Amino acid sequence: MTALDQLIEALRRLPGVGQKSAQRMAYHLLQHDRAGADALARALQDAARNVRHCERCHTFSETPLCAICSDRHRDARLLCVVESPADQAAMERTASYFGYYFVLQGRISPLDGVSTREIGVDQLLERATDGQVEEVILATSFTAEGEATAHVLAEALRARGLRIPEDISVVGYDHTLMARSVQMATMRQPLHEMGRRAVELLVERIDAMRRNKPLPAPGHLVLPTELVAGVTLGAPRRARLVIS
Repeated sequence: MTALDQLIEALRRLPGVGQKSAQRMAYHLLQHDRAGADALARALQDAARNVRHCERCHTFSETPLCAICSDRHRDARLLCVVESPADQAAMERTASYFGYYFVLQGRISPLDGVSTREIGVDQLLERATDGQVEEVILATSFTAEGEATAHVLAEALRARGLRIPEDISVVGYDHTLMARSVQMATMRQPLHEMGRRAVELLVERIDAMRRNKPLPAPGHLVLPTELVAGVTLGAPRRARLVIS
């Protein structure tokens, strides 16, 4: 196999990249951006050599503890469970959550051979039972595997001897059928409003293109969520006075 073939094959490992896309990337780097190719190679080598997993939350980190786990000003009573470092970064960008995280590095998928052991459920249970955590937020993905993972985690907390919600509250991120079946406290997302606004924005862009008018400037639209109370959510056990 030639060096070019090896490069194309390596690029194909990226999610969503097929043979043709990998070829285009390889040809572009070699024909138009040799400096970029060298920089990419160095960055990949440095990341592969230096980036590890945080010993506490399992996100990517170059130090034993990541910056978030090292921050003593965050709320130790809150533990948000996400599937990947990308999900953690998305939560941080909202600037609305100030607790700690646990990154599963995946989700339960029996068909793919991913069980509770592969996603570190035992380590999660240790975090959740350390005496500080009062609320676990299960922010898994809106998929069948994500729902199943959230359900298994909630049951694992019960099996560990925790009373829900007396000892610890459990809150899901999506108000799904599975969440309703176990009466889990969840966040209902405004799916109908999201769809309506998406259609309106699309129509505005199409209308502007037809009339040869400037396209609407891209922006961010924030829609409110709604807490759906369930039997897994308990009252706070300690009052807080926050003065800012």
